Amino acid sequence: MTKLDQLKKELSDLTNAKQAKLLQGFFRTGPGQYGEGDIFLGIKVPAQRGVAKKYPDLNLSDIQKLLNSKIHEHRLIALFILIAQYKNLKNESRVSATSSKTGLPRRLEAPRNDKVEHRLKQIFDFYLKNYKNINNWDLVDLSAPNIAGDYLLNQPRDILYKLAKSDHLWQKRIAVLATFAFIKYNDFKDTLNIAKILLHDKHDLIHKAMGWMLREIGKRDQAIEEKFLKKHYQQMPRTMLRYAIEKFDEPKRQFYLKK
Repeated sequence: MTKLDQLKKELSDLTNAKQAKLLQGFFRTGPGQYGEGDIFLGIKVPAQRGVAKKYPDLNLSDIQKLLNSKIHEHRLIALFILIAQYKNLKNESRVSATSSKTGLPRRLEAPRNDKVEHRLKQIFDFYLKNYKNINNWDLVDLSAPNIAGDYLLNQPRDILYKLAKSDHLWQKRIAVLATFAFIKYNDFKDTLNIAKILLHDKHDLIHKAMGWMLREIGKRDQAIEEKFLKKHYQQMPRTMLRYAIEKFDEPKRQFYLKK
């Protein structure tokens, strides 16, 4: 039995039909809904993480097969493994807390090992090519900051603007969530620029994601968030605005909502 077969068998053995039925509804898998056709085994996330840890060196060919699966847990576990491989490579590249050459925090440094750098780019490219398989909000939210965002910390970010302007829901959500990696370093420019691009988007999953990222900016620097809001809040979808101001004190929340 191959590693891939063994992994699938472990997941199959954990199937929970009752939980699967609940998840089918929660992730909107019905006709015409955003998760249409998604199939669930009903396995809770901690159990899936436990299985993923047993297969840290699964090759990209097998990861691709998992990502091609109609079964949600197959795709999620593929992303768990891919993220772990990416993080392990990043750890290999960290030779010091700061670089005397750049003065940047170690997480922002470019990898010093050409082989590691090549492998990180390979994972990043592989990830973006699979956007059609990263096709539910939990899959995007788990992976976009940890792979796409992290990789672009010290790279040109033009690709995110291309994704944000696409007609594909999950490409746009990847663009939004990737910027979470930047926000954690108080780098807000790309998040705010992408928010402008998506200000009139029609999908509530984009409204929620964009509002969430604006809220994350506000948790670090509320003045910057409010500067953006004062200019754009009257044009923002209501859901985006509600998410963005969720942590404001009540008088300030009402100020924005009533206007």
